[in-house]
Amino acid sequence: MLIGIDASRAVTGQRTGTEAYAWFLLRALLPLAGAHGHTVRLYFNAAPSPDLFPPASHIEEVVIPFARLWTHVRLAAELQHHPPDVFFTPAHVIPLSYHGRAVATVHDLGYHYFPEAHPQRQLAYLKWSTRHNGRRATRIFADSQTTKDDLMRFDGIPADKIEVVYPGVDPDLQRVEGEAVTAVCQKYQITPPYLLYISTLHPRKNLERLAQAYAQSGLPHQLILAGKKGWLAQPILEQIVHLQSFGSAQDRSSISSKISLPGFIADEDKATLISGATAVLYPSLYEGFGFPILEAQACGVPVLTANTSSCPEVAGDAALLVDPSDVNAISDGMRQLAEDNALRQGLVEKGYTNVQRFSWEKTARQILQGLVEMEEEGESEIRD
Repeated sequence: MLIGIDASRAVTGQRTGTEAYAWFLLRALLPLAGAHGHTVRLYFNAAPSPDLFPPASHIEEVVIPFARLWTHVRLAAELQHHPPDVFFTPAHVIPLSYHGRAVATVHDLGYHYFPEAHPQRQLAYLKWSTRHNGRRATRIFADSQTTKDDLMRFDGIPADKIEVVYPGVDPDLQRVEGEAVTAVCQKYQITPPYLLYISTLHPRKNLERLAQAYAQSGLPHQLILAGKKGWLAQPILEQIVHLQSFGSAQDRSSISSKISLPGFIADEDKATLISGATAVLYPSLYEGFGFPILEAQACGVPVLTANTSSCPEVAGDAALLVDPSDVNAISDGMRQLAEDNALRQGLVEKGYTNVQRFSWEKTARQILQGLVEMEEEGESEIRD
């Protein structure tokens, strides 16, 4: 079988969210496809680095650079002239004019719950592209049961068309201790002890309430808000910088100095920075799948996360769940994790167990099986 895959998101330098999903998935899927006798054709909108994926005889790379509308013009034309047996897009959208067998992964529909967290043009595109993928695709892979339920609810996609396939967790993430933690803290000008948020800075991530809860907690820890800026992040960051705590004027003036915004964390520093934290805080308002929850658990760090959307689904019984709309609940949870050693240790042990449920190898096996089944169904329809 010839599998065509939109690999354009995998060439992004700073991988977060969908870019990380595409890269980790392809890294696991490519050797698996070769072992089962399939050929994979990867489509790029820019030349990939030579070491992006290990070269192999069953992998073809098609580079089709184009400034605008790459998916719906250049990729569509390539697919039309040289169609694969099945086309798969792990992190983007199926070309509008392509009519062959196609599969897409849908990550989340959070924009339906928090439309104000997106610019209007982006919001319109998200609504259209997700609905288009859902209706156009022969099969949909959803990151979580939460995403599957939302596809059925908002876009009317039949349940039997959607398969829940959990993403994996970076296999290189593991606990780091000792001088390496000290060195990374010095690199990013962080003073332990610290509480860590690590993800894109975006309104849906609930950063304003998180910072308010931190100011209310009175904890001596630094609060680290690590990640690159997403849509509409700047107004939130400006409010956080001017945040005032309760108490004396001296207390109020000290809060902004205790909140650090180190920006995007390099991949080689991620596990170390997570490992050094007292806890990872992720009370997001909505998640299709919460990668930071698993990343913290893989590094042996307790997690505070939301009791809504997919967060409980991902965290299992290995996180402290709070109402993300309740500042008091977030603040109380912070204090519990900072002050209760037994609670922290219990969550760490459960976290190591929970994270074993997720691996990119398992994700790749499920997705390859889904692609094969769809191809077999197509061949059966032709014979009939």
